[in-house]
Amino acid sequence: MVCTRYVGDTVLAIPFLRNLRRAHPDAVIDVFAERAAREVLAACPYHDELVPWERSRRGWFASLAGLRTTAVWLRGRGYARAYLLKRSTSVALLAWLAGIPRRIGFASEGGRVLLTKAVPVPRGRHQVQAYLDQLRAEGVAVDDGRNENWVPGPVAARSAALLAALPADRPRVLLAVRGTDALRFWRFDRWARLVEWLVHERGCEIVLCGAPLDAAAHRRLEAAVGPAVAVHVHDFSRAVPLREAGGLVARMDLCIGVDTGLVHLAASFGVPVAVLVGPTDPNQWSPWMTHSAVVRSTRVVRGPLARLRSWLRPHGERHLRWIPGRASMDDISVADVIGCVAGLLPTRRARPADPPPVMRTIDLRDGAFSYAVVSRSAAAVPATKPLAHAH
Repeated sequence: MVCTRYVGDTVLAIPFLRNLRRAHPDAVIDVFAERAAREVLAACPYHDELVPWERSRRGWFASLAGLRTTAVWLRGRGYARAYLLKRSTSVALLAWLAGIPRRIGFASEGGRVLLTKAVPVPRGRHQVQAYLDQLRAEGVAVDDGRNENWVPGPVAARSAALLAALPADRPRVLLAVRGTDALRFWRFDRWARLVEWLVHERGCEIVLCGAPLDAAAHRRLEAAVGPAVAVHVHDFSRAVPLREAGGLVARMDLCIGVDTGLVHLAASFGVPVAVLVGPTDPNQWSPWMTHSAVVRSTRVVRGPLARLRSWLRPHGERHLRWIPGRASMDDISVADVIGCVAGLLPTRRARPADPPPVMRTIDLRDGAFSYAVVSRSAAAVPATKPLAHAH
């Protein structure tokens, strides 16, 4: 059994699932996940079943009762091993109550006493590598963690039909303007000015996609840019369910967004990505193995424990690409984003009529992908040199 939860986390777990299947080709591998996470793995060939998991939201007593009921049900399925990719004490308790003999998870959570193998997570470890560390701890040899994702034929056909009305020779830019954490949001007036620049200066068509609940935010954005620009903004939130979003995302020329699941979905298809980062650590959550830019202020706030750790181990963070800590999304200007995405945008679409492949594997072992760090304040913590290229 493999346990995960959020959309972005689950997309980043695809290299883990590939290596797990390669190590155990005849095993039954079930992914135990909530609905949204299950949908992004609908076409993944490395699992046997996507097992539904819906947590109770009616208080701790109901949650505990639901946990016990679920554990009894899991016990009957006879799993020999559980990989707990979700960092949660309740998930460790669930696997323990289910009587799964081998329980592998992260040592950074309170439930580590319930694990048979608690895997340490070095500070700044990318999430993909952290997942693969669970396999390494079990003696499994892993590959380079390359990106991979799939678009089934019927989904590709429906996506092509939806996009047929867009001008074929104008670059298509997917925007991910909202996520689950309000601290990651970027101001609407800045999104509007960015959209105006993309449309007027670079001749782009803007594509919006996400959950139906995102439609209200998208309408607000369309209203902010005015009718002349809004005709180039296309919202598919209600037309494309999450399980089919990959078909739309794979046909984009660029994705710009806050740190949310759609950004990682785009990266898994090899689409260039520019991500706006504030409170999350880009060392852990930057786009994985695609041409990308990270837009983040160097005015980073660090807690007392983080500062003490840095003082005690001054060389322990030298390997990190970005200073760990929390930055503010308000420190990111429109000019900052334009400066980072300008080099990622094509002038015209190279092959506008080509449909996306049914399966697309991205292997960048011999290539390079770039990152950009934007400084917005001279009062930042001691700045590291902006990283131009990373291999």
